[in-house]
This record gives sequence, structure tokens and C-alpha cells, in this order.
Amino acid sequence: MLASLFLIGASLTTPQMSAQAASQTIVDDNEDGMARAVNRMVGGIASYVWWPTGSAETIRVMCVVGTPRLTNRLAPGVPGRGTVLVRRISTTAVTGRNDCDILFMGRMPVPDRQKLIAWVRGRPVLTITDDDAACIYGAMFCMNERAASLSFSVNLDAIARGPLRIDPRVLSIGRSDGGAS
Repeated sequence: MLASLFLIGASLTTPQMSAQAASQTIVDDNEDGMARAVNRMVGGIASYVWWPTGSAETIRVMCVVGTPRLTNRLAPGVPGRGTVLVRRISTTAVTGRNDCDILFMGRMPVPDRQKLIAWVRGRPVLTITDDDAACIYGAMFCMNERAASLSFSVNLDAIARGPLRIDPRVLSIGRSDGGAS
């Protein structure tokens, strides 16, 4: 059973960004447990985002670039009425598209990551990574696995640079376990 703990860590500030640890979820000790935790966390984050177009019922497209580190079975569910469609795509292909609402960046070369972050600036695209726990490369949300738990950091500078509106309550995602198991 997934149990969540609400943790707000100390702010971490560097010249490039400001990140804040936000949530930690205890994960079942198996591959299915991590996949459920990652999908629940990504869906939870997406549920706190307001895109400039569409509504809560709009199907959002998550483009997965690189090799996810935590799970290869990305299928986030959004609490409520939202749906996320997952597409695996290359770095080059994603920059030629306009239908990625969420960009999930897995393991990839740093120049590719920098290219994607530059492409996203000013676009209504939520960026999440599982390969930059310190959140230094420019993604909005950065997931990290530590000792049977999954947590995320929020890059406040990256969020401020885009047109998406993130509900400040996103820091409380970890408060309830949602009854998921």
C-alpha cells in the first residue's frame, strides 16, 4: 500500500534556480510499487496545473523523451476527470510538435536536455524528470527515489518562466495516500 508523508524541505537556492522539496511517498518494495508511485505522482502534479487552453476534461499528451530511470511503465492517472495520453518520442521529433502538454525527460545526454528546456520556455508545457533529482537542468518537477520512497522537488524559477499556472497546493500532493495500493 502506498502511504504518503507530507514533507516540505528547506529551500535550496542557487544562481540558476530555486528548488523546494515537496513530497515523499513510501513505495512498495517491487517494480509494480514504483510504477504505481511514479504514475500517481505525475498524475497528481498534472492535476494541479492550469493550461491556458482546454479544461480539466481535456486529454493531455505526455511526451516521454529519453529512458525513464524509475519506471518504463508510464501511464499516469489524473485524479478527477482528466486523462493523460503517453507518447514516446525522440528529442528531435518533440521540438517539431505542438501537442505535448507534458514533457517527461528520462535519462539523456545533457545537450539534448538543454535543447528541450530551451524549446519549452514560453510554451504551455509541464516539464517533469526522473534523472535530475537536484532540479538543476531546468525541469519544473524533479522526481527522486531514496530508500524505498519517491519524492519530488519543485523548480520555482522554471515554473515562473512559463505560461502554466501551478496551484500552490501542489506542495500538499503527498498529504493523502489516495487509497492506492
